[in-house]
Amino acid sequence: MVRENKLYPEDQAKVDEFLKKGVNSVERKPFKPLRLLFILIVIVTGLSIFSIALARMSGIY
Repeated sequence: MVRENKLYPEDQAKVDEFLKKGVNSVERKPFKPLRLLFILIVIVTGLSIFSIALARMSGIY
């Protein structure tokens, strides 16, 4: 599938030049999935302990 260019060549050159500048690029730290997994486990465990404690204090469990 050939993609047609909808811009004039001068305008496309301006767009290409702007994209090469990297004005909107942001330096980010590398993604660490194990850290995310650890945080999720801590949060879920904490909420579980809280809900069990709350149920025991209410006399439900």
